[in-house]
Amino acid sequence: MKLVDDCSTGEQQYIALTAEEIAEREAMAAQAAEDEAAREAEAEALAALKASAKAKLVAGEPLTEEEAAVLVL
Repeated sequence: MKLVDDCSTGEQQYIALTAEEIAEREAMAAQAAEDEAAREAEAEALAALKASAKAKLVAGEPLTEEEAAVLVL
């Protein structure tokens, strides 16, 4: 259901969504879920890279350029 508000009359009415609107909302929800999963994966990769850099520093091993860059940020 969607709320349609006529500002000129102040009238409000609930209208059922069309099949196209339902499909659009489902597609938007799926895209939002994919975007969130990508953000989570990126955050996990950054955390793993930081942990690797820290472990190498503690062990006295040389860092990769990527690990060094993440520590400078």
